[in-house]
Amino acid sequence: MNRDATSQTAPALTAGQRARLIDLFHEAGMLRHTPRSGYAFLGSGRESVAEHSYRMSIIGLVLARLAGADAGRVLELCLLHDLHEARTGDFNYINHRYNSCRARDALADAVEGTGLEEEILSAQDEFEARETLEARLARDADQLDLICNLKAELDRGNAFAAQWLESAVQRLRTPWAKELAEEALAADHNRWWYGRVEKQWWVERR
Repeated sequence: MNRDATSQTAPALTAGQRARLIDLFHEAGMLRHTPRSGYAFLGSGRESVAEHSYRMSIIGLVLARLAGADAGRVLELCLLHDLHEARTGDFNYINHRYNSCRARDALADAVEGTGLEEEILSAQDEFEARETLEARLARDADQLDLICNLKAELDRGNAFAAQWLESAVQRLRTPWAKELAEEALAADHNRWWYGRVEKQWWVERR
């Protein structure tokens, strides 16, 4: 099917849907400016929700391939799991101990009128229910991203990160994630660039 034929058979958007979709794009962009709040308690490190969601999606894709799961669905769950935080902000573990976050209400408001309400809300429900393999893999990807960050902070000298790592590893549910976490804990986080060439190269650069 050629490109023109595809565009002719695609369902037409209403003016209202077009407007709401553009609003959603701008709202998702706010995640670039929404900080992950737990690092204030850790005492080092920082990232935005968008940065977290990006690497989580890479990890989710890898886990899906290893597990033979639906990679597209895992990616969808990873990309959408924190979309509501453009409105609610990031609730860290201390926040959750004392407060509740109306994540689904915020997400429902975010996607209202886009034509994607059922798809996006069902993805959020699946992620939270943790019943499908894809949801478990997405949630493990969430923790593996945190584990990689915590290992970097530990390597930089934040000894407190070791306690957080212990809890994060225990939250993993799939064997593929547990295996990768074991490797992450054993490896220097700089190995991907500093450990891939002879050390003398860094002296002579040739």
